[in-house]
Amino acid sequence: MRPDSPNRKPDDAQDPAMLALLALGWILADGARADRLLALTGMDADTLRAGIGDQRVLAAVLGFLADHEPDLVGCAQAIDASPTALIAAQEKLTR
Repeated sequence: MRPDSPNRKPDDAQDPAMLALLALGWILADGARADRLLALTGMDADTLRAGIGDQRVLAAVLGFLADHEPDLVGCAQAIDASPTALIAAQEKLTR
């Protein structure tokens, strides 16, 4: 699912926005998970679409994963990242 080389694992130096967008794609691929994202973040689909380039929205996406470890781990595996890299990306986006 990653757009770059399959041999390169993302790490803390990875672009946090790219990791958040990959994570968002993973979240939106499952309807129930997507609905839970919207319910727990207070966003609606229009807000999410409009905020796709906003660091706060991307941080909220990663925060959603951070708050539910099974999703964090599942997403990390699916996008070939580590859970630590996703948490680090969230922290960078909230600065």
